[in-house]
Amino acid sequence: MEVKKVGIVGLGVQGQGIAEVSARAGYNVVVTTRSRESLNRGLELIRSSIANGVKRNKLTQDDMDISMTRIKGTLSIEDFEDCDILVEVVREIMEEKKEVLKRYDQVCKPETIINTGTSTLSIVDLATATNRPDKVIGTHYFWPVPKMKLVEIVVSIVTSQETFKNTWAFCESIGKSPVRAPDSPGFIANRMFVAYSLEAMRMLEQGIATREDIDKAAELGLNHPMGPLRLHDFAGIESTYYAAVAMYEETKDPKFAPPILLKKMVAANHLGRKTGKGFYDYPKK
Repeated sequence: MEVKKVGIVGLGVQGQGIAEVSARAGYNVVVTTRSRESLNRGLELIRSSIANGVKRNKLTQDDMDISMTRIKGTLSIEDFEDCDILVEVVREIMEEKKEVLKRYDQVCKPETIINTGTSTLSIVDLATATNRPDKVIGTHYFWPVPKMKLVEIVVSIVTSQETFKNTWAFCESIGKSPVRAPDSPGFIANRMFVAYSLEAMRMLEQGIATREDIDKAAELGLNHPMGPLRLHDFAGIESTYYAAVAMYEETKDPKFAPPILLKKMVAANHLGRKTGKGFYDYPKK
């Protein structure tokens, strides 16, 4: 299968990163999100990320200009008709993802492969929202996408071998190192990481340690580049909450039960860097 055009539905940090690496790899990319305002903001953040690469001498100004010409922002679903690969990266809510997959399944050409960018949800359950379940596969990219090499390719019991091979080849073509992951709650990385980060939140909630000491212990003691609380502020706290809810509902394992603190933060819209407040405060410049 020859991939020429990549469609991306959702323009948060994951969608921005996937659009950037796809365009830099030579693919034509069309991106969409829920409003003109968020679309423009997402495109500007992609431009800023690529510009940072120019500043660090990772690529040239010509590379940046060419990459940006390959990315088209749109609010029209018809612009996705001829995509070879569709990547869905909306919020980690089963019904919301199903609705997106159902809509775009009706628009995309029959041979389009659908990548659902979930970090925890069941791929086979998501695939049932389409008329092409054999062409639906999970692709869990890691944040920040332009820097992180790993992609978990999640194969359900109905995913075809051809879909797997084509998705693997695409991920390698954009500079990623994929692994094959099982269609089970949390896949591989989040099966470990969600339990670890929820325990960090419980430690803060119970007053066992301060946020600074928890993060410092992870960074200096476990050699993590960023502590779990600060990391969730950057990635979006609601994503952790939705992932934990989904994993707990699937497994009933108490280690995946969201702490009360996390639930209250989501209710208060304390979602991290993007809202100005999370485990830490982020004053607007």
